[in-house]
Amino acid sequence: MVNTLYLPELRQMIADNRGEELREFCSALHPVRTAEFMEGLSSEESWQVLRHADEHERPEVFRHFRSDKQVEILETEDRAEIAGLVALIAHDERVDLLELIDEQAVEELLQLLPAEERRDILRLQAFPDETAGAIMTSDVAKLDEALSVDRALQELGRQAEELETIYYLYVVDANDHLRGVVSARQLVSAMVHPQATLGSLMEADLVTVGAMEDQETVAQKVARFDLLAIPVVDEERRLLGIITHDDVIDVMRDEATEDVQRIAAVNPLQESYLRIPLVTLSWKRGVWLIILFFAALLTAFALDSYHGLISHPNATWLVVFIPLVISSGGNTGSQSSTLIITGLATNDIQLSDWPRVVRREFAMGIMLGAVLGTFGYLTALILAPTPTAALIVPITLVLVIICGTVSGSLLPLLFQRLGLDPAMMSNPFVAGIVDILGILIYMNVAQMLL
Repeated sequence: MVNTLYLPELRQMIADNRGEELREFCSALHPVRTAEFMEGLSSEESWQVLRHADEHERPEVFRHFRSDKQVEILETEDRAEIAGLVALIAHDERVDLLELIDEQAVEELLQLLPAEERRDILRLQAFPDETAGAIMTSDVAKLDEALSVDRALQELGRQAEELETIYYLYVVDANDHLRGVVSARQLVSAMVHPQATLGSLMEADLVTVGAMEDQETVAQKVARFDLLAIPVVDEERRLLGIITHDDVIDVMRDEATEDVQRIAAVNPLQESYLRIPLVTLSWKRGVWLIILFFAALLTAFALDSYHGLISHPNATWLVVFIPLVISSGGNTGSQSSTLIITGLATNDIQLSDWPRVVRREFAMGIMLGAVLGTFGYLTALILAPTPTAALIVPITLVLVIICGTVSGSLLPLLFQRLGLDPAMMSNPFVAGIVDILGILIYMNVAQMLL
């Protein structure tokens, strides 16, 4: 509401070219709030406001625009001005942005950037997606181990304006080999000993990641060791950059979103739901739906093969309990697969834990099956011709639920063992497998007891 009320005044300020007021608008609020107030402006109007912002505020406001507005600004506004903005954006973020815009626009912008910035962008673009190198920033505080505390403070003051974070100060040798780390707090505390060297203050035992490590592994390391940033090194332990905690949060959010979408049998979306083209969205959803459709056909064929049994006068009541049997097995299988997928994602469950997982899920299947089977038997007594015939339902429920819990837990572990994403073993897929098993178990139990 507030944003909408403020738009006419903003547009009037743009029309009158009231530069001082626009500059004050950009600096008065937190960058997030400034971007929110500009939400209703077009890309061109947003840029007209943003170009009045101070140099250090401009990228901070810009980074909170919607991605489609960012792309439109980069592609349509004056190339020289945009190149100046790109040079100020955090190194890792600008690489991601440039991947979204037109290749011709990227080429033109790169030609306008300083050679050092251009080399940095090309170097970061060379790393595969979803690796540590692809999400790291080369804005890192690097200090020589021979520096004294007072010299280190002077050097840090010179570097600080260009750095994304100074929580950790990385100590390197003349060839950029990572030797250790000194926190900013340690350095300030050591001011009482100005001649002490960084080599004597640093912690040499630090956690690092390789440039080609998977981003999900990086996020797990940062969470495990409770770090604000983690250094990225090459095979010779040269410091390439760092991954900060905000980048890790983005990774965890993206990975969680991707897993949820896979669990729902949707290929992960590369754009937001409202912006992805309908054809693309239909394809991502349709692929799995087609697979599940044919799985359901197998269930139908399995049921049809028992047509003679179902049509028998003493067995027609069995049809009433088919949805109950199928849904009970599918639901328990989905519960198990979700729990195991989540455990694998958070590193609570390892592949070596599979015997323990199977034992727990088998026991869980017996317990749940006994409870649901009791309710099923009491209901079946109403429709079944005899109490013995009514036993078909509870026996089937126990067996089907055990199959659901065991298969729902084993299949994600199997996918992990094969090097695939466990979330691909989505709930509907597990349910489809258990549906077929449910029909086979139900009909065979019925044949034995009738």
